[in-house]
Amino acid sequence: MCGICGWIDFNNNLASKKDTLVKMTNTLSYRGPDDFGYYLSTSALLGHRRLVIVDPTGGLQPMVKYSAGSKYILVYNGELYNTEDVRKELLEAGYSFNSYSDTEVLLTAYIYWGENCLNHINGIFAFAVWNEKEKELFIARDHLGVKPLFYTVKNNCLIFGSELKAILANPLVEAVIDKDSITEIFSLGPARALGSAIFKGIHEIPPAHSLTFNKNKLELKNYWKPSCEEHTEDADTTAEHLRHLLTDAIKRQLVGDVPVCTFLSGGLDSSIISYVASKNFKEKGKVLDTYSIDYKDNDLYFKSNKYQPTSDSFYALEMAKFIASNHHSIINTNDRLAETLFEAVKAYDLPGMADIDSSLYLFCKEVRKNHTVALSGECADEIFGGYPWFTNKESVFGNKFPWYTKLNERKKLLSDSLQSIDLEDASYEHYKKTIAEVPHIDGESQLDFKQRELFYLNIKWFMITLLNRKDRMSMANSLEARVPFADHRLVQYAFNIPAEIKFYQGREKGILRKAFKDILPDSIVDRKKSPYPKTHSPEYTKIVQKWMQSILDDKNSPILQLINKEEVQKLVSSGGSSYKLPWFGQLMTGPQLIAYLIQINTWLKEYNVKIEL
Repeated sequence: MCGICGWIDFNNNLASKKDTLVKMTNTLSYRGPDDFGYYLSTSALLGHRRLVIVDPTGGLQPMVKYSAGSKYILVYNGELYNTEDVRKELLEAGYSFNSYSDTEVLLTAYIYWGENCLNHINGIFAFAVWNEKEKELFIARDHLGVKPLFYTVKNNCLIFGSELKAILANPLVEAVIDKDSITEIFSLGPARALGSAIFKGIHEIPPAHSLTFNKNKLELKNYWKPSCEEHTEDADTTAEHLRHLLTDAIKRQLVGDVPVCTFLSGGLDSSIISYVASKNFKEKGKVLDTYSIDYKDNDLYFKSNKYQPTSDSFYALEMAKFIASNHHSIINTNDRLAETLFEAVKAYDLPGMADIDSSLYLFCKEVRKNHTVALSGECADEIFGGYPWFTNKESVFGNKFPWYTKLNERKKLLSDSLQSIDLEDASYEHYKKTIAEVPHIDGESQLDFKQRELFYLNIKWFMITLLNRKDRMSMANSLEARVPFADHRLVQYAFNIPAEIKFYQGREKGILRKAFKDILPDSIVDRKKSPYPKTHSPEYTKIVQKWMQSILDDKNSPILQLINKEEVQKLVSSGGSSYKLPWFGQLMTGPQLIAYLIQINTWLKEYNVKIEL
């Protein structure tokens, strides 16, 4: 996995701007600690940092290839999971290869099919191809948005990068937020609007989109989205079909010339992945390494609730024993969890999911000591209905994002000067715009109609928020995290499974449970969904209380321009209990909300963000 960046200018000679390109590329060094490379011409600068996964010598970038009198240059972040299938098609078309890397396959695919190459590849990717003869840039992001890609247009130049920090390293770009940015942070945060990067004038390429930039145009295109198909299979056939698709996705993602492991929480999703991976490893005479996460003294303070019904540790060990994996339990301490809020902001370039971010950051840091690739269970809940809102009638038939509760409560935290912002209306406008995109089938039941909308919302909004978190926290530690449930073939299939089958026997993710019922232990298959674990220790609460209090007491703290100090003081003094509901989804209650405000202040301060009100 890698980091990419670039700068395109048709009016000025960029050949002398290598120092800026180097600076931009170096901000991504942890995404690619193994190698780097640059391409320089009068109109285009491309930079690349490489994390070697496949073909150490054959996958060097930027990669250059010539065809029909044209010169093509590729920088690429990602992994193709159907490399050999595409290579076979290209060989039959008369192309030859000098390596076994997916990088050369991707570049050749673009040369042959142009932008239609996106209809032939399956993987996680963000890439850019510069056509030197035509003076045209083509950039694209994978179907579900596993890999990030940002851009901005300044003085008729296009500047892009895998992360915001690469773009901000260009002297043409300033870190500025305005009222729209603040509205987004408090109405949607830690999620972001589709295509938004929070910073004024900077955008994110949305999932399943490409962008073409030349002297005459800047064109953004949507090349894929889940489509409607009539589902004619019964529950048994659906379960069999589903098991085949998911097993194939997992096996395709086990490739690599470096050590591969899995994250194993003991939940259904990670257990399926670990089972399939372990079986594959055993066939090759190898033992799979699995990793789980917990917190110091969490067993003393954990209390079951509707959002977190069970703790993970018991089930993770049970599953590891079942598949005979070499299991590692990583224990986070509360002081390190709080300290790492700072590193998490720098990894994400934005305020994120508080200690859910810092916990994942520390977890990935430990895993990376022995492995370069890890498979993880994200996205299953969004495509198979694992969250409470999928089975809650009020949420299903509601007309809003179900993971935000009572946005007017959020508004109390805003300063007097920002009270004119309508958080409910801002959120609803994004909801309404997304709902308008949802495809439907004539004659579907009212329940299937609303469920289809809910699944689409989760794929386009909730899922991308978790994928962004996973990418930044893993890549900040030079660890490639792969997510088999984000295979677009699987997402397309699941999108059309009717509710009565998807929620087989009235259970969340019922059809996924059925598909692996005869393979996994009953205790794992029947376990109720539990979200990413968090600390329940009062020690952590005290740490973030003290930190946030110091921010409130410092008159130079930038967040004071945005918040109602009196309301936030109540939050801090109560240890977060004055805000009763989860800030986002099932998490970020109490001390997590205090930590989120700490992240906002850290971000404003460290990035020297200019606030325009």
